[in-house]
Amino acid sequence: MRAEDEEEQALLHALFEKAKQFLISHEWCFGVGEAYFGDGIGGVIGIFLLELAPVSDNVDQWLWVIVGDIPSAYLVVDECPTPVEALETYIELMREWVALAYEGKASPEVFPVVAAPTPEHAEMLDGRLKTFENWIETESLGRRSH
Repeated sequence: MRAEDEEEQALLHALFEKAKQFLISHEWCFGVGEAYFGDGIGGVIGIFLLELAPVSDNVDQWLWVIVGDIPSAYLVVDECPTPVEALETYIELMREWVALAYEGKASPEVFPVVAAPTPEHAEMLDGRLKTFENWIETESLGRRSH
């Protein structure tokens, strides 16, 4: 992981630990093998490529895991092969939840978020998603991983 200083390095490492724990919290994940830093900003967002080890039947071997001060999520690599594409997919999925949450509604048809679907939560997540979209457009986030 590349960080701007020791403090950010520690924050990114904490996000990495959070990503591993998030995956391990699922009954189909028996452990994490190899792991790679995709991109991130310490304390805000971390995008990690994690290998499940051992892999059980019907479970992808590699997953993107996105964590931070946002709802955690995992995404299959086939649909988003790069960290930026993983973030773009994450944004799309969370936008569906935000739209419903602004109306105080939930649906099993959208990506699960561990937060009450309230306008307040929708506004907080919406603000973060807009920040991430801006980072993608200006390549601020993407430059950090090179």
